[in-house]
Amino acid sequence: MLFEEVKSAIENVRPSLMADGGDIELVSVSDDGVVKVRLTGACGACPYSIMTLKQGVEAYLKKVVPQVTEVQQD
Repeated sequence: MLFEEVKSAIENVRPSLMADGGDIELVSVSDDGVVKVRLTGACGACPYSIMTLKQGVEAYLKKVVPQVTEVQQD
């Protein structure tokens, strides 16, 4: 199931975000591969959160779960 694959992959990303005082929550995964997440803690207010989301989280998820087409902040 796609949701479970994405959830597992996000668990691999969490320690990096938590090291900087942030966190990530998986909100939803659509049938067409759009993943919605919520960045919290320091990541929620960080001016670089979009860069973290796209260049970090999205790039990683696309690599390990090829069905992922995009990651959006909820």
